[in-house]
Amino acid sequence: MKKVMLSQPMAGRTDEEIVTTREKAIKALEKKGYEIVNTLFTDEWYRKEKMEERGVVQIPLCFLAKSLENMSLCHAAYFCKGWENARGCRIEHEAAKAYGLEIIYEK
Repeated sequence: MKKVMLSQPMAGRTDEEIVTTREKAIKALEKKGYEIVNTLFTDEWYRKEKMEERGVVQIPLCFLAKSLENMSLCHAAYFCKGWENARGCRIEHEAAKAYGLEIIYEK
C-alpha cells in the first residue's frame, strides 16, 4: 500500500477547520487506497511549553522538521488548498518535488 502525507496550511485556521480539512482529505485518499502518515503532531511532546522546556526556539521549524522526517516514509504528498500561501507547505512541496514523491493537489 502506498503511503501519503498531508500538507495543509494551519496558521490562522481554527482547530475545527484543520480537522475538517484533514478528515476530507483522509477520506478521499483512503478511498484511493493510500495509507495516511500522520503529520499533525498533537501529543504532549509537541505542546508549546514542553518544546520550550527542551530549548526549542523556532517552534514552527521543529514541526516542519518532524513533517519532513515523516515525509521520508511516504510515496506521495497531498497538498490541501492554500498550500502555496503557507511557508511550511511550500518547503514540503519543494522537498516532495526534489525527492520524487507523487504530488497530489486538493481539487
